Amino acid sequence: MHSIRWPVFAAGILVLIDQITKVLVKGFDLFGVSHEGMFLGESRPLIGDVVRLTFVENPGMAFGIGWGDAKIILTILTIGIVVLLVRMLMQTPASAKVVRVALTLLLGGAVGNLIDRMFYGVLYDSGPLFYGKVVDFLQVDIPDVTVFGELYTHWPVFNVADSCVSIGVVMLLVASTFGAQDVPLFRVRNEQAD
Repeated sequence: MHSIRWPVFAAGILVLIDQITKVLVKGFDLFGVSHEGMFLGESRPLIGDVVRLTFVENPGMAFGIGWGDAKIILTILTIGIVVLLVRMLMQTPASAKVVRVALTLLLGGAVGNLIDRMFYGVLYDSGPLFYGKVVDFLQVDIPDVTVFGELYTHWPVFNVADSCVSIGVVMLLVASTFGAQDVPLFRVRNEQAD
């Protein structure tokens, strides 16, 4: 077993950044301090019109894939993924820095969006426990492209947690492709039948 103190601490910092940005976009009224935030659908330029703050809520998972009434299954699956990521961090040696950073990013991203799904419905009086919507707010303009008959004029709106997950997945793909065979995560056992 390997120490996961620093990866968990780093993931916690990522979750904190993710939650602070989401609460600032969504708004809050807590202990006599209130911040109005943005209204749903509002869009403001951040870096010209290339990067905008656009407040949307995602009731499902990445890219707006919905789960409807089975959303509790998505939330429970995310809890399982968080447990699996912690276990993988415990089994990954400290020498596998890229893999540990990737797993840390995945953990931070998973927990960040899990908090929204678990608690935002109750905290913002919009649904029961486990049925909250994920707050997305970063919108990046891209050249117009048509994929399977759909016209896309911008990247789907995302948040800090989504960014962590995307970067973590890319890092794991790179690590698995370019020589991380000494990492248990990528080892394939070659067991021959007796």
